[in-house]
Amino acid sequence: MSKIFIIGPAYPLRGGPAQFNENLCTELNKAGHDAQIISYSLQYPNFLFPGSSQYEKSGKAPEGIKIHTLINTVNPFNWIRVAYFIKKEKPDFILFRYWLPFFGPCLGTIGRLVKSKTTVLALTDNIIPHEKRFGDAAFTKYFVKSCDGFIAMSKTVLNDISKFTSNQNKAYSPHPMYETYGASVSLEDARKKLNLNQEDKIILFFGLIRHYKGLDILMEAMAHPEIKKLNIKLLIAGEFYEDKQPYLDIIQKHQLQNQIILHDKFIANEDVRYYFCASNLVAQTYRNATNSGVTMVGYYYEKPMLVNNVGGLTEIVPNEKCGYVVELSTQKISEKIIEYFTQNKETEFTVNVRIEKKKYEWNEFIRVLIGLHKSS
Repeated sequence: MSKIFIIGPAYPLRGGPAQFNENLCTELNKAGHDAQIISYSLQYPNFLFPGSSQYEKSGKAPEGIKIHTLINTVNPFNWIRVAYFIKKEKPDFILFRYWLPFFGPCLGTIGRLVKSKTTVLALTDNIIPHEKRFGDAAFTKYFVKSCDGFIAMSKTVLNDISKFTSNQNKAYSPHPMYETYGASVSLEDARKKLNLNQEDKIILFFGLIRHYKGLDILMEAMAHPEIKKLNIKLLIAGEFYEDKQPYLDIIQKHQLQNQIILHDKFIANEDVRYYFCASNLVAQTYRNATNSGVTMVGYYYEKPMLVNNVGGLTEIVPNEKCGYVVELSTQKISEKIIEYFTQNKETEFTVNVRIEKKKYEWNEFIRVLIGLHKSS
């Protein structure tokens, strides 16, 4: 049994990383380890956060896990206190959750201060960020140099780590499935809950909306005359992290008012399952990607997916088996959407998703993580 500190966001902070960390902590404890989370008292200064809130507005703290809300990302004196707390607790290893260079100075300093007493590992969602800013490379290099080993959920990210360090203590394990959003409900009940038409053919675009996620490309694809004729709808469920007007302009330009269903808000955890269960197909037309929690929620609710041929998405969605892997082209996306609904691919792909999802259970991720610690 190992004593483990996961260092990253957790309740009451919201979002995919927090959900993942809470899941991981729960599963590590189930496996017989003593896992706890050290979260942020200040994750981002408000002026750096593009959304409406960093915090859960509903729900309650996850049961059965210990969360220490300690880290202030902009206060170096706080980093010293956090490092002292970690050294006093004597974990076998700590696991940093790293996805943005902004965290590099804070986490890199904590890592350096505790290295003599514990093993320092990193779970790297991104090493090279989707949206580049001044100082990214320096901050990431500073962080990476504090770590003894790395685990990544995308082979692309695993390769990117080598651009910053010669450390070969690296491991790959795919993103496990999220299981915290509740059991599946019927399509009929989900659509009733969301006030959606029972007869519609619905594609779901889920998650925070940023340019790199390519929602505009998907919306342009929806303008294909055959898609309009088939009365296929696009359900957009997520908060805009950028100007919404260009997306509204696309709706106006192509007269998509009857095809686009816009739920532009942060989707509470208790409502996530309804969006997936109400859909026929989940689309991720990203311009670039490493891995995606949305894909794993899709697997959990046994939904076929359409993804673009970028990054880690191609590693986890077998083309023409569990969905489609397409080029970043409105025409190609349109063609596959039409094929999916006219050739009844949903039935075939759903059966395959049900089989494929078994690869993404938590026990494999934990096995790889513990093995990385032992090799450090």
